[in-house]
Amino acid sequence: MARASHTSRPRRGILFILAAPSGAGKTTIWRGALKAIASLEFSVSLTTRGPREGEKPGFDYHFVSEEEFNRRLQSGQLAEHDRHFNAAYGTPRAPLESAIREGRDILLDIDVEGARQIRARYPDDAVAIFLLPPSPADLERRLRGRHTETEETIQPRLMRATREASEYPAYDYLIINHDVDQSIHELAAIVDAERLKTSRFRGKIALWQS
Repeated sequence: MARASHTSRPRRGILFILAAPSGAGKTTIWRGALKAIASLEFSVSLTTRGPREGEKPGFDYHFVSEEEFNRRLQSGQLAEHDRHFNAAYGTPRAPLESAIREGRDILLDIDVEGARQIRARYPDDAVAIFLLPPSPADLERRLRGRHTETEETIQPRLMRATREASEYPAYDYLIINHDVDQSIHELAAIVDAERLKTSRFRGKIALWQS
């Protein structure tokens, strides 16, 4: 059951960053979280790679050309960007900033470099959550199980994942993805806790104004 909405509270919106090595189960977690957590929106990133099986344009990603991506980047429309495995990725800036102003909460599915950029740009409004599989062996099994990778791409992804995993102490929260439902429950608990922090409220609560 979805949790109650917190949008009526007088606070700025929160950017919930969900970062993880490729293959950690991040897509499954954010899709489940959007169903389980009320008033949580998703930030749809841009990418220059083609859609994978089951991905929907405008829902999972905005699939754009290299020329369009570079145009948006050079005109300052992206809040973060990165390039890896021969494709560029980026987060549109305007939806994030309008959500912060209007008190709406956004979930971002981005990589470690993108998370670093978002935290630097929005230090007071971003909450960084790192998702890890239980072990490197489990990550390799998941990558192979996707059937979207060749042996030539699996090994670089595993090497990158090892580097990225070492950065988790810099994040606000860590979720070990042993079980999808439990991971979604833990993410929901993080969202609830952050929404209730007194530091996020602007002015007095309406019922307690004197």
